[in-house]
Amino acid sequence: MLTGTLVNTGTVIAGSLIGILLGNILPERLRDTVMKGLGLCTLFIGISGMLGGENALITIISMAVGAVIGELLDLDGHLNHFAEMLEKRFQRKSGGPSLAEGFVTASLVFCVGAMTVVGALNDGLTGNHEMLFTKSTLDFVSAMIFASSMGIGVMMAAAAVFVIQGGIACLASFLAPLLQQDPSVIPEMTVVGSVLIMGLGLNILGITKLKIMNYLPAIFLPILLCRFM
Repeated sequence: MLTGTLVNTGTVIAGSLIGILLGNILPERLRDTVMKGLGLCTLFIGISGMLGGENALITIISMAVGAVIGELLDLDGHLNHFAEMLEKRFQRKSGGPSLAEGFVTASLVFCVGAMTVVGALNDGLTGNHEMLFTKSTLDFVSAMIFASSMGIGVMMAAAAVFVIQGGIACLASFLAPLLQQDPSVIPEMTVVGSVLIMGLGLNILGITKLKIMNYLPAIFLPILLCRFM
């Protein structure tokens, strides 16, 4: 069940190590340009994934209710607090870019996307690892780019990949009867995840400062909403 997740975790670590080495070689201007290009690609991935849904109302309700849940739980605050704890422990040794920024940004890029949700669901429901293997290749390249600018925090996001993707895969195996009853559930979950990816792309470009983590519960609300809408 976790083969795809383990491979993905390994590629994030490998890509981050290479990126950290490149960060000492590439000039700041070049790294900034590459980061903005990655932000544009993140936008493209988000917009492409938004086109697969059939009921916009499910997306709207999921985002609204998910935002309320996320704000009440303060998911973004907890994630940042955890990242800052890591930063206090490791930053003095590593120096350089903010560990917290690298960890949070990379965790969201690697874990919130449509490929994460759908790939992990395929892992749990059918044992098909193909989508996560494809995602692993993309994350390898992304990790190199992010780590070259943001440092070791990106590599630590590999832990988030393992926990979140592995958790979704394990949960899917238990929820398989519920998810397979309605074929529209996974496409609608993909749409919501893609909306969050688009928001993340805007953050990377510096256009917005959305607390994307607080919207994360929205991804799972279509499981309930598709039963009634």
